[in-house]
Amino acid sequence: MNKHNTFCLLGIVALLTSCSKNDRDDNELDLGSNPNTEINDFIWTGLNQYYFWQEEVENLADSKKNNAAEYESYIKETTDPSDFFESLKHPDDRFSWIDEDYVNLQNQLAGISSSNGMKFYVTPQCPGCNELVAVVTYVLPDSDAAIKGIERGDFITAVNDQDLSPANYKGLLYDDSLSYTISLAEYNAASESFDSTGETVTLDKVENFQENPIHKKIILEEGSRKVAYLMYNKFLSGFNQDLIDTFSEFAAENVTDLVLDLRYNGGGSVQTCVYLASMITGQFTDEIFSKQVWNSKLLAYFEEINNNSNDNDDYELNNYFLSETADGVSLPSLNLNNVYVLATGRSASASELLINGLASHVNVIHIGDTTYGKNVGSISLYDYVDTNNRIKNSNHTYAMQPIVVKSANSVDFSDYGNGLVPDLILKERTTNLGVLGSTDESLLAAALSQINASSKYSPPEGEVLVPMFDPEYEANNNMFIELPQNKSLRLINH
Repeated sequence: MNKHNTFCLLGIVALLTSCSKNDRDDNELDLGSNPNTEINDFIWTGLNQYYFWQEEVENLADSKKNNAAEYESYIKETTDPSDFFESLKHPDDRFSWIDEDYVNLQNQLAGISSSNGMKFYVTPQCPGCNELVAVVTYVLPDSDAAIKGIERGDFITAVNDQDLSPANYKGLLYDDSLSYTISLAEYNAASESFDSTGETVTLDKVENFQENPIHKKIILEEGSRKVAYLMYNKFLSGFNQDLIDTFSEFAAENVTDLVLDLRYNGGGSVQTCVYLASMITGQFTDEIFSKQVWNSKLLAYFEEINNNSNDNDDYELNNYFLSETADGVSLPSLNLNNVYVLATGRSASASELLINGLASHVNVIHIGDTTYGKNVGSISLYDYVDTNNRIKNSNHTYAMQPIVVKSANSVDFSDYGNGLVPDLILKERTTNLGVLGSTDESLLAAALSQINASSKYSPPEGEVLVPMFDPEYEANNNMFIELPQNKSLRLINH
């Protein structure tokens, strides 16, 4: 069985489809007073086939379609497709979503957005305070924020001359405006307050800005050891070659240790995750990296086709360590038995998959904080109208990204819905973030102290403030699956 024909969980876009129009009775639906009946039919059909919790959601039972008239009446009851989608979600589902424009969904999964390049989180200025401060965590190279001098560790207390508060921060910082003016502040340790510097900067978002997930890569000399440091902020398949080139450089320099910084990495392509795991190691080619658990309907289908006489339609439910990409590009390898991973509560999905998948093969030293806790993966579902999955329904542009699979490592551990607990707990000091890649930055310094056992490490001083809800991070915290172009999951006719 071709091990590249795997479902990649937690970070790759999967262009899977629900039944095409040739497989269902769309053209027999009477739209009546609800013009979105056709969309609701697409939603129900897709979730009925692929949704991880399908058996536990009463309204997604196969029997719902036993009576055509009752089914048609049911999908007409809810006019708004997004509301209909939400009504079918399981209570445990924190991650599935729907988008009325599939271009938005595709761009989101590819790391393309309108962006000024400033990455940040918002937190109260002090415990119990109503005043908020936005803390810049990093700035994308060549972005408007970078050009205008915004740096990691900058503090923002007002936007468009309005002080940030719980009531207004989402509208000021996360709306669709392409431009806003920020007011900078500095932290006064004596009074434990954030004081305005009087400086303002107007930031402009660039449409379709593409983030390079390799934010920083350096090789550090630590005594007799060569330590590679890689800050990797999203698993994007479009940058696989850049990642391969980076590890080729590391291998050519004979690095002895790797510090992989995933502290802000919310996930992405699973296949890219497998490639990264394979390059970190290299000694486990063809061994299981991770396993996938789908709903019983799909598992029964996979078993059926995997046991038939046609090997070409087989589906591999395990992800394996690889020596080359699906396109035949050789993967360099470091053959490490230890890897130091910097991960926090903003490390999710493919980041957690990487940690968990490697943990059953090598020693993963997790430094930072408990991770986000996303052990499930999704696929992209479009409403195709042809049997070859080439033509999308021209009557609407909705697409779904439902959770369809749960991930386990090679020894079947998958219970990290509450996050992966670090070996060394260390929270970033909001008021003293440090410079990424610097040997005295707190998380990297802690990793280096582990590598060089003779060195001593003292945590830096500074306040630790608790981040508030971050709509941008939540929207981009994904793990998704990608299939080869010749694979389709148009499985079950209704």
